[in-house]
Amino acid sequence: MTEVVKVDPENPDAILLKKAAEIIKKGGLVAFPTETVYGLGADAYNEKACEKIFKAKGRPQDNPLIVHISSSKMLKNVVRDIPEVARNFIEKLWPGPLTLIMERSEKISDVVTAGLNTVAVRTPSHPIAKMLIELSGVPIAAPSANISGRPSPTSFDHVREEMMGRVDMIIDGGETPFGLESTIIDVTKEPPVLLRPGPLTVEQISSIHKVLVHETAKGLYSQARPLSPGMKYRHYAPSKKLILVEDLSKILEIVSRFSDPVILCPKEHAENYKENRVLTLGSLENEYSIAHELFKKLREADKIEGDVIIVEGLPEKGILFSVMNRLRKAASEVIR
Repeated sequence: MTEVVKVDPENPDAILLKKAAEIIKKGGLVAFPTETVYGLGADAYNEKACEKIFKAKGRPQDNPLIVHISSSKMLKNVVRDIPEVARNFIEKLWPGPLTLIMERSEKISDVVTAGLNTVAVRTPSHPIAKMLIELSGVPIAAPSANISGRPSPTSFDHVREEMMGRVDMIIDGGETPFGLESTIIDVTKEPPVLLRPGPLTVEQISSIHKVLVHETAKGLYSQARPLSPGMKYRHYAPSKKLILVEDLSKILEIVSRFSDPVILCPKEHAENYKENRVLTLGSLENEYSIAHELFKKLREADKIEGDVIIVEGLPEKGILFSVMNRLRKAASEVIR
């Protein structure tokens, strides 16, 4: 049976979160909001607890987890060494939606890292996530709190739909601010390598230190052995067929092939599809609104009538580079 606790995301009640922390300490699973998406958390030092995450999500065992921490002391227990470039990123961008890959310590098991010698780690900025980790007293391993392969959850309702009966507790903290998973950088390499784009853009990261953009970061390829979450398997996908049309000169012809398509596009382009059902993905004037709406609208499109979801491709710059990564991973077909 899953318990639900509603917590103020800006001023979380420590008394309410202590119960969640006790569940973590005892080897249970707690779904909780972060500034990116909702996470499904377990004690990162407890191998059996972390195994429960994979079972609850139906997640492949070779897909590593991200470890969430709340202090420099925790970081020193999770990783073997902190490279100088990592210290630079940490100083400027933690807490926040940035995950760094470093050499793991012996306290982190193969279950968490999928057998890799490295571990993905970040310090979340969301008040609920921060307090939960602090009260638990241990790092929390947490992928997104959804069935593996589905769109990531950005609200309590999304988590409830898929995790009720699978976890011990769900913390209702409203909608998540960014709506996209964290940016992931491998700092064991020089220069560091961007493995997954996220809320912190390539431009923002590069202003601190030069990074190489891994070919999988565009969402065009998969990695035989994933070095971080989101590199191998189809992710973020609705149940319906999703066609991503990157060459917008072809989109009206593609739309005409289907009797009842659902169109996803920025609000500026909605007028182009007057004869069709349209869900708007935020505004091109506020690109972060598109990122925030993405997973919500993919889930919404899945629930309404329609034989296919057709999504407009977006310019690959800023946060929209991260959005295109997610869309390519979710797509059944890409038209270029």
